[in-house]
Amino acid sequence: MNKRAFLKNVGLLSLSALPLWDALAEANKNTAHLSAEAAARNEDFWAAIRGGYKLKPDYINLENGYYCFLPQEILEHHINHIREVNYQGSYYMRTVQWDNKRKMAAKLAALAGCLPEELIITRNTTESLDMVIGGINWKAGDEAVMAEQDYGSMLNHFKLMEKKHGIVNKIISVPNHPQSDEEIVKLYESAITSKTKLLMVCHMINITGQVLPVRKICDMAHAKGVEVLVDGAHAFAHLNFSLPDLGCDYYGSSLHKWLSVPLGAGILYVKKGKAANVWPLLASGNPDRNDIYSLNQVGTHPVHTDLAIANAIDYYLMIGRDRKEERLRYLQTYWTSKVRNLSHIRVNTPEAPKRHAGIGNVGVKGMKPQDLADTLLKKYKIYTVAIDGAGVHGCRITPNVYTTTQELDAFVAALKDLA
Repeated sequence: MNKRAFLKNVGLLSLSALPLWDALAEANKNTAHLSAEAAARNEDFWAAIRGGYKLKPDYINLENGYYCFLPQEILEHHINHIREVNYQGSYYMRTVQWDNKRKMAAKLAALAGCLPEELIITRNTTESLDMVIGGINWKAGDEAVMAEQDYGSMLNHFKLMEKKHGIVNKIISVPNHPQSDEEIVKLYESAITSKTKLLMVCHMINITGQVLPVRKICDMAHAKGVEVLVDGAHAFAHLNFSLPDLGCDYYGSSLHKWLSVPLGAGILYVKKGKAANVWPLLASGNPDRNDIYSLNQVGTHPVHTDLAIANAIDYYLMIGRDRKEERLRYLQTYWTSKVRNLSHIRVNTPEAPKRHAGIGNVGVKGMKPQDLADTLLKKYKIYTVAIDGAGVHGCRITPNVYTTTQELDAFVAALKDLA
């Protein structure tokens, strides 16, 4: 088999060969006349999507934020990719491995609205962001700005840079219910000094689901000569956006979350012209530090995961970018609107539509978050995750496209019962 045929038959397989794909295509056809907002409320459409998932009957899964497991369409293709790479062995690894990886990266760049030379495939958000945090040319006394609500792995890496290079970390706290974009921007601005070198901000805070005004924060920071690193772990393929519109310098995300790629793939975006500002995590054979691929040395890795990226993108686009975002926002609003005003309930996610999407966080007053999570699972067969820190005390609730309103009704009933 020649190289071109191999790329066509293995690297860029479509989903159309699977019968479950036909059901989704039919559901899409039947709702083509609906707006994204109307489609978000069309339970028949989402029931067709749910039919493509194999779900455990033991509990209602409301913890999709860690890992959005694959619908059967993508899973079957992933298994086929594993078989094919195993069949080809070293031939695949020595001939088309990197061509396929670049093709998948180009597909992701198109999805993100950036240039192919601005995006590489990593293993996850932590690797992507820590590569930047650890790769900046820090000097003693340089300052970095971040929030206590940022993900622990990144905060830990900043602490490591503090020990290694003597940098100063300035940590702010983002309110769960801000009054305006300007309130948030001023919080970050108040921590910036003439020594600030890098500002890190979440696109969507992982513990509450709050969407931050990234563009306004980037514009403010750039006006002060500060680069911006964005944690987009929960935003990519959740929100419909274009990376250049955010105005950031660096952006990292995981593909095993909302894009439903198999475990082991993430992205790193580096604005064109800035790759040389970051020292590689691992040395590569690429002498051109201006080339983003000088940052992409990963050694031998599960290349079949790369191939499944194309299938996951096809699936995502078949659902529709706006439809998925609106459905996830609808599901979150569906349950939070039923408990937000209850006296014994504390909703830690902002109410304004522009400040949230599919992720929510809720606590029961007088109940520790871990006790709440344990009770929801043991008594009500609902699986969540406890969050207890950084001003957030409750359980994170992350439905997915297969989640039904009936399942959320059961969750709401459990919260009311816990009064």
